[in-house]
Amino acid sequence: MGPVIGITCYAETASFTVWQDTRAALLPYTYVEQVVRAGGQPVLLPPAGAPAGLAGRLDGLILAGGGDIDPARYGAEPHERSGYVRKFRDEAEFGLLAAALDSDLPFLGVCRGLQVLNVALGGTLHQHLPDVVGHTDHCPGPGVFGHLPVTPVPGTGLAKVLGEEPVPVPHYHHQSVNRLAPGLTVTATAEDGTIEAVEAQGTFTMAVQWHPEAGEDHALFEALVRAC
Repeated sequence: MGPVIGITCYAETASFTVWQDTRAALLPYTYVEQVVRAGGQPVLLPPAGAPAGLAGRLDGLILAGGGDIDPARYGAEPHERSGYVRKFRDEAEFGLLAAALDSDLPFLGVCRGLQVLNVALGGTLHQHLPDVVGHTDHCPGPGVFGHLPVTPVPGTGLAKVLGEEPVPVPHYHHQSVNRLAPGLTVTATAEDGTIEAVEAQGTFTMAVQWHPEAGEDHALFEALVRAC
């Protein structure tokens, strides 16, 4: 068995097989496929109980995408477009992230995962990115990925993984970093200036605002498994 990679997941009402409108812990299966392809063993971590205690049993951690973080966590009032706030998920993931950082566990944040990392370390968020950049290309419509290039910052860990040339990646986010948290370094930006990736010192602590699990490039997941 390869390194055990914990992946946080949603707790939402869903329909599957003969079951309709059933409470479920769920995750897009592309995360699972990417980890397996990279040589890891995925384990889903629902936002229940005390998942922070699992940090010592994992070889790596992925904080997956999801709804918006409660703006109160970074001292803001909710924007009218903030949505799918799940305070129980915030509580579970902020605790799990703190334990992972304390133990220097290899970490990859995806979309919401980047935002959790930034807020946990003292940063803030733009609650509705179109208000800042003037377009909706980062999130064209419900369930539709935008495909915009991001440019890695030369010399960063991300550039070593993806190279230094612009890379088209799938986007689905209407929020982004506003004030960068102390200890984080910007590692990629979009053409409109949006911060699209960050990293921190450690064995492997990277987070991207886009959705690599939905793309054709497997390099980030391979890098995570190698670090584990």
